[in-house]
Amino acid sequence: MSSKTNTGMSLIVKTVTRIVVSVILVFGIYIVAHGHVALGGGFAGGIIIALSFVLLILAFGRNVAVNKISVTLAANLETIGALMFLGIALLGFLKGAFFTNILSKGVPFKLFSAGTISLSNYAISLKVGIGLFSIYLAFVILERYKQGK
Repeated sequence: MSSKTNTGMSLIVKTVTRIVVSVILVFGIYIVAHGHVALGGGFAGGIIIALSFVLLILAFGRNVAVNKISVTLAANLETIGALMFLGIALLGFLKGAFFTNILSKGVPFKLFSAGTISLSNYAISLKVGIGLFSIYLAFVILERYKQGK
């Protein structure tokens, strides 16, 4: 057997992880999308999404993370999330104040009714999710270099 097929946990854990990760990922996206209507939002959804990817690393091995996602890509995505959030805040100046809603408010308790709050949730989820995953990825890379691989 090659070393790539032997990394990570057992076949049972990998199979269950493939199923569970998709459910966790969809739940995280649901939390982000409905954060203005129910409990949750960008922060909680971003953490759930990041933890779904961490679960993949735990099941399939640390080399999967290092080979699939570079540190540069993770840093760039985190920067995009921060710039999106700042851009949404600065767009409020079009109506006269920082973070003022510039979109229509819609109907209460409907999915597309929060104006810029939904956009802020998406930006925060990207920033928090990639940030948390980057921290975990940094620990994985640090451990890899400590072992001399």
